Amino acid sequence: MGIIRNIYILYSIDLSVLCGALLLPEMNELTTNCSQEYFKKVLMGMSLKITTMDLSNTFTCQPQNLDLSPFSKLKVLILSHNKIQHLDISIFQFNKELEYLDLSYNSLRNISCYPLLGLKHLDLSFNDFNNIPICQEFGSMSQLEFLGLSGAQIQKSHLQKVAHLHLNTVFLGLKHLSSYEEGSLSLLNTERLRIVFPEIADYRFILRDGIHTSKILEMANINMNQFTNHDNQKNPLLEKPKGSKTSHLLLSNVYGPWQEFLQALQFVWHSSIQQLQIQNFTLGAQSEFKTKIFDYSNTSMKVIKVEHVSIKIYSFPQDRIYLFFTQMGTENLTISGAGMPHIIFPDYPSKFQHLNFTNNALTDELFRKTLLLPHLKTLVLQRNKLETLSTVSSFAINTSLIHLDLSQNLLQHTDGNHCHWPETLTTMNLSSNKFIDSIFKCIPKSIQVLDLHNNDIRTIPREIENLKALQELNIASNSLTDLPGCRNFQRLSALNVEMNSIISPSLDFFQSCQEVQSLKAGDNPFRCNCDLRNFINLEKKSQGLMIGWPDAYTCEYPLELKGIHLENVDLPALSCNTPLLIAVILIIGLLWTVVIAILCIRFDLPWYLRMISQWTQNRHRVRNVPIEELKRTIQFHAFISYSEMDSLWVKSELIPNLEKEDRSISICLHERHFVPGKSIIENIINCIEKCYKSIFVLSPNFVQSEWCHYELYFAHHKVFHEGSNNLILILLEPIPQYSIPSKYHKLKTLMAQRTYLEWPKEKNKHGLFWANLRATININLSESGKMNKSQTILELMEESQASS
Repeated sequence: MGIIRNIYILYSIDLSVLCGALLLPEMNELTTNCSQEYFKKVLMGMSLKITTMDLSNTFTCQPQNLDLSPFSKLKVLILSHNKIQHLDISIFQFNKELEYLDLSYNSLRNISCYPLLGLKHLDLSFNDFNNIPICQEFGSMSQLEFLGLSGAQIQKSHLQKVAHLHLNTVFLGLKHLSSYEEGSLSLLNTERLRIVFPEIADYRFILRDGIHTSKILEMANINMNQFTNHDNQKNPLLEKPKGSKTSHLLLSNVYGPWQEFLQALQFVWHSSIQQLQIQNFTLGAQSEFKTKIFDYSNTSMKVIKVEHVSIKIYSFPQDRIYLFFTQMGTENLTISGAGMPHIIFPDYPSKFQHLNFTNNALTDELFRKTLLLPHLKTLVLQRNKLETLSTVSSFAINTSLIHLDLSQNLLQHTDGNHCHWPETLTTMNLSSNKFIDSIFKCIPKSIQVLDLHNNDIRTIPREIENLKALQELNIASNSLTDLPGCRNFQRLSALNVEMNSIISPSLDFFQSCQEVQSLKAGDNPFRCNCDLRNFINLEKKSQGLMIGWPDAYTCEYPLELKGIHLENVDLPALSCNTPLLIAVILIIGLLWTVVIAILCIRFDLPWYLRMISQWTQNRHRVRNVPIEELKRTIQFHAFISYSEMDSLWVKSELIPNLEKEDRSISICLHERHFVPGKSIIENIINCIEKCYKSIFVLSPNFVQSEWCHYELYFAHHKVFHEGSNNLILILLEPIPQYSIPSKYHKLKTLMAQRTYLEWPKEKNKHGLFWANLRATININLSESGKMNKSQTILELMEESQASS
């Protein structure tokens, strides 16, 4: 041992010198990550309170002076996939909380041991140890749960040191295996034993000892092709196992001829193993299929799974191999990924309860012959080439099927074919086939869970028989345009209709699906309008009914809302409820009618409407007057408007003082100049149009005269229409504001805004009053003057015509 240690020291010195020599000239990555400086640089950025440290793939050669003592809180340390050749475990003595240490996939040849009492996981697998590296100190690590080992030689003396520890998993990751001492593995006390063999290794003795070691035994990379049956006395698999412990055996990456595989299977058949799982089995080219009786008696085997089978020979007796497995009579048989075109069952009733033939090439021919499987409860035929569902049902009627998986086939169903299912069938997976709407006529009444996703179903027929037992329905990835109603699925609690073509769910779903507690309806092209309002409110009221809300629920139409989540779409109740909207419009209309009626009564609106109508008609008439006639329009100096109650003053005072004897001022009066046959309003307008000014004699009597107000209205309208200043107001008697009716608001406005002439009571003021009044209206009404005035009116009329 001392010689070996001295050799290792010399090797280490040479290696460090080599690294140092490379470090000086080039400073490349290969050398720097072996130096102490590089190691310090790696740790420099790490917190001293770090609990997990991954240094895998960090060192390309032997690291120097590993010191992790400052990291007192470290619990997990991974040093796998490096080039570590020697390690002194005492460097971790200050890491009191270290529980997980992974040193796998290195180049370790020896270690210096130290008891890490808190360690639970220690992995030394896939290293270059010559012997299993178990130190005496390992025996004191009572907290250890996982122990990974490697070594070219496995001996009892190595494993004896940890035989008293109660381990959960022992893992043997072997790079090389030159010798194995029989009975070594049986010393271990573990629940699970995992062994990965090197390319060339005798697995047989380890298999024999392994089934006496742990409840779960996993063996990988088994090469059965290196053994022959010439030396039978040295073959431990020819012995019947006694006192075995293993109940679950997993063999993965198995390669070998049929006869060697059959021998290993016969050995474990008589052991305590209840579940045998074989993954990635390759049937070798040296296989021989000699007739050999397999002893099916005295077994604990319940489950056999053969998954991912490849065959390296061109021809072999398929029927014999298929029958070999089906004659086992275990409760559970799985043969998947084997490319089987068919399978044969014995002519007597089998005990199979669960059959799984996933990922093969089975066709409808499988069910042409009567299959005696009365106890069958589960049948899985995923990824095969089945085409007719009614053919499968004719087989199933003679079974006790509860679960049926026919997904990822080529299945169809036509209306002419009848289906007969056992009453025990409760779960069916018919996804990823070619079914259309007619599939619902082939569904058993007893079904509780039905998966039809990824087919071509467009609607669920209303005439289908009631599926009263159905609780879960998956109909995603089809072509549905509406949510199905639940009138035929009264107990439905979970519905999946995502990725269909549903635009606007109808009311039938909301009315008939009261028991649904889980709805997946996302990834549909929803049209976000009022038809969708009930659907959006459904989630708001239920709080968790819709799975995937809100991310999977977005608008597709209209384009301006595309991509918007449904929860963010505002659809007010008023705009979406037609009866309510009509009622609101009628109420608002009624209120406006009442308001307008009140305003009409209050402000005498009908009177104003009549005035506007008359004025409009007269203006229309004026526009049609020829130009020659229009030139002769101004004929009088003034039009006098007064109340008949004031006629005495007008005739005795006003007219005589304006006209006088010289007749220089001509006055237009209604009793003189109104044309018989025309309406009063038309005569009023004509007189106002023919006069230079309009004189209004205001008094309480004037206020009470409706015709006087007409005359005032039209004269005032002329002021605004022609821009003239032709109004003269004479206040004969004071008029209190309160005495003026509200409908005569124009009179109030004129009296408030315009200057008016007051009739003086004193006689000495009358002369001045008449002089001012005459001066206001006294203009030359000669032919030239009339022409100029008519020209002005003509221009105004032409502008009015242009604007209209």
